[in-house]
Amino acid sequence: MLSALAIRDVVLIEALDLEFGRGLGVLTGETGAGKSILLDALGLALGARADSGLVRHGQAQASVTASFDLNGHDHPAFAMLAENGLDADEGEPLIVRRVVKADGGSRAFINDQPVSAGLLRELGAILVEIHGQHDDRGLLNPRGHRALLDSFARAETAAVETAHGAWRAAEAALEQARMDIATAKQDREWLEHAIDELRRFDPRDGEEENLAAERADMQKGARISDDLIAVMAAFDGSEGGLAQLRQAARRLDRMAGEHALLAEALAALDRAVIEACEAEEKLEAASEALRHDPESLEAIETRLFELRALARKHRVGHDELSALLRELEERLSRIEAGTEGLARLEADCAAKGALYRETADVLSEARRAAAARLDAAVKAELAPLKLDAARFRTAVESLPESQWGPHGKDRVEFEISTNPGAPFAPLIKIASGGELSRFILALKVSLAEEAGAATMIFDEIDRGVGGAVASAIGERLARLAGKTQLLVVTHSPQVAARGAAHMLIAKSHDGVVTRTGVMRLADGERREEIARMLSGASVTDEARAQALRLLEAA
Repeated sequence: MLSALAIRDVVLIEALDLEFGRGLGVLTGETGAGKSILLDALGLALGARADSGLVRHGQAQASVTASFDLNGHDHPAFAMLAENGLDADEGEPLIVRRVVKADGGSRAFINDQPVSAGLLRELGAILVEIHGQHDDRGLLNPRGHRALLDSFARAETAAVETAHGAWRAAEAALEQARMDIATAKQDREWLEHAIDELRRFDPRDGEEENLAAERADMQKGARISDDLIAVMAAFDGSEGGLAQLRQAARRLDRMAGEHALLAEALAALDRAVIEACEAEEKLEAASEALRHDPESLEAIETRLFELRALARKHRVGHDELSALLRELEERLSRIEAGTEGLARLEADCAAKGALYRETADVLSEARRAAAARLDAAVKAELAPLKLDAARFRTAVESLPESQWGPHGKDRVEFEISTNPGAPFAPLIKIASGGELSRFILALKVSLAEEAGAATMIFDEIDRGVGGAVASAIGERLARLAGKTQLLVVTHSPQVAARGAAHMLIAKSHDGVVTRTGVMRLADGERREEIARMLSGASVTDEARAQALRLLEAA
C-alpha cells in the first residue's frame, strides 16, 4: 500500500508530507483547492510524463517521493525490480522518487537508484491504479482482462501452459527432422562418397600431432645420420673406446693393491666404464628413435599430408574428422530410416497437440462459465450506481489456431453498452468520466480480490450524482476498501462519511503567495467539512446534524 507521500515545490504545494493507512481514505475540498495537483504529483512519482509547468514558480525543481509497504516477497514488484537489477529488501519500504527541473529535465529513482521514467511507469502500474477522466490503464487495458477472468474463475492455467510448451517442442522437433531429411536426401550421393572416403582413411584422434612428431624425428635423424654412425663406431668392436676402457680396467685391477693411487685410478676407471656404458645405451636408443628409413618417412609424410588435406576439404580440425564421420553416418541413417522416424515424431506431435486442445478446451469452458457469473455480478451492481441502462459482458472469443498460445485459445475483453440498443464496445469508449469511474467501481467490486494493484485511487467517481446513488457508491467503496487500500477524491458527503481517514485539501493566501495544503481531520472537523459539503459556504446547524447522521450511519 501507499504509506507516505512527500511533495516539494509542485505548483501551489510548497512542502507537503502525508501518511496513508489501509482502508478507505477520502480527500475533499472546495473546487479549485488543488485536489488535481495532489493527483498530478502522485502520478509524477509513478512515471507520468514530466512537465516543467509543475515546478512551483521561482523554484529550480520540484520533487515527489512516494513510499510503499509491500506484503510478502511474492509481490510482483519484487520480480520486476530483480529483472532490472535493482535492490529491494523484503520488509523495507519501496521508495520511488521523481525530480523535475524548471528547464524541463527530469530524473527518476527507485530506492535511491537512478532508473528510466519508463521503468518507473511500469512499476507504478503494478503499485497503483488511478481511475479518472483520462484513465487508460488497469481495467481499461484489454491485455489484462484474460488474467483477471482466470483469477476470478480460480482457473488452473499451468496445465495449459505446460501442454502448449510440449506441443510446440514436438512441432519444432518434427519440422527439424523434415528439414534434415530433405537436406540429406539432396546430398545423399555426396554423403555416401564422404563416408566411404573417411572410413577408408580411418582418422584417429591425435593422429596429426603424432605423425608430425614422428616425421620431425626422422628428418632430424637424416640430418645427423653420418655423425651418429661415426660416434657409435667409436664404441663398437674390440678396438672401440669402451672395449679399451674395460681392458685397461682389468689390467689395473691386478696391480691396484700395489699403491693407493692405483686403487683410486681403478675406481675412476670403473666409473668411466659405467658412464660409457650408459652413453652407449643412450646412443642406441637415440639411433632407434632417429632411425632414418626413407620408405617409412615417405609413408608418414603421405599419411600426414592426406590427413591435413582431408581436414581442409571438410573445413574441420584434424582431430574432428572422426566426429565428422559419425555425424555423416547419422545423417545417412536418418535418410535410410527417415519415414519411420518421421512417423514417430508426427504421432508424438499429434498426441501433444490433442492434449493441448483438451486442456485448453477445459480452460475455455471455465472462462465462459466464469464470464457468465461475472456478468451477473456486474449487472447487479449497475442499477444502484445509476447505470441501469448500461449492459456489461465479458467477451470470450475463440482465436484462430495461429494465435493459440500458452494462455489458451481465447481472447478475453470486457465490453459495455451504455444505452439501450447500442452495440457493445470496449470500456474505454465510455465518454463520461463519472460513468467510467462508476463502471470501474462495479467491476472492481465484482472482481473483489482479483482486482490487481493493492492501491486504487478514484478521482471524482461521484461526479454528477447524489442522494441514493452517492450512498451506493460510498457503500461499495467501503466494501472494496476492506480488501485493498482505496483513496477517493470526492465532492459527495455520502462518500466522504464512509472514509476511515479524511483529508481536507485547502488553498491559503498570505497576501503574497498562494499555497495548497492538506490537513487530516479529526472527528469534529470531519463533521464540519461534511456539513460544508451538504450546505455550501454557509454551514447550518441542520447540515451539521445531517453530517452527524451520515457519519453515524457509516
